[in-house]
Amino acid sequence: MAVNHLQKQRGRGAGRPFTKGNSGNPAGRPAGSRNAATEMTQALLDGEAEALMRKCVELALDGDKTAMRLCLERIVPRRGRSATLDMPRIVGAADIAPAMGAVAQAAAAGAITPYDGAELSRILETYARAIEIGDFERRLAELERKREDGHAARA
Repeated sequence: MAVNHLQKQRGRGAGRPFTKGNSGNPAGRPAGSRNAATEMTQALLDGEAEALMRKCVELALDGDKTAMRLCLERIVPRRGRSATLDMPRIVGAADIAPAMGAVAQAAAAGAITPYDGAELSRILETYARAIEIGDFERRLAELERKREDGHAARA
């Protein structure tokens, strides 16, 4: 029997083979499992890793910029290094600006790398958002408490 693919199909819509809330695999993909293509690629590369690295080094020595970058990233990975930095104590949102200033001055003076300065700035920005969220929640709780107290006094 021929099937007309243009005919509207009954049942669930496209992309919804299961009813809402019920998947075909409720346990999900096992943790740590890898795609079959990834495993095949890894098996192919396992025996060739040394030869591939040797070729990459040869290309880098011949002036291939991409190969140079790959080799240098392996030699000098981008891991954080410890740096001593005098930071002002951060208690509230008003203390973030002086801390950012200290980071900028340290980067400008060469005490920390620009990469380290950017990372510290991101940490300070995240800290500032956490302070703002905590402050917002505190103020919201106060307003709700005042509102409840006002309703209780009227009753």
